[in-house]
Amino acid sequence: DAIRARVLDESDIPADIRVTLGGRRSERINTLVTSVIRDSMDAQDIVITGKVAACFDLLHEFMFERVYRNPVAKGEEGKAIELVRQLYEYFFARPELLPGEYRRILDREGPQRAVCDYIAGMTDRYAIRVYQDLFVPYSWK
Repeated sequence: DAIRARVLDESDIPADIRVTLGGRRSERINTLVTSVIRDSMDAQDIVITGKVAACFDLLHEFMFERVYRNPVAKGEEGKAIELVRQLYEYFFARPELLPGEYRRILDREGPQRAVCDYIAGMTDRYAIRVYQDLFVPYSWK
């Protein structure tokens, strides 16, 4: 999202992170997931270790410094909070509109958990699209 918003470019990510985790987002995700699986095989918990863990920590710090605390992103924070709040209220009042897997959570754990899990699993783009579909009038064609 930060790259699409031009808050940063892939090349802004420090070289040691790109070398260890991967140059593209998909490569980084693959490296992290396979490392967690490999490192957790004989562990009692889900873990990530070694150089991958160290680079993940660096990436985490980098993202907070360059993206999450970025004035452009912070300027949108209030809108994002309001979007999530309105989605929560809408689906909490209408839990029957949740997708199937979340209705199963609803049956087992109640509406708060089901709605929270549904919203937490949304990408930014999907949450905005759902919000627009629910709350923004369609223009006449």
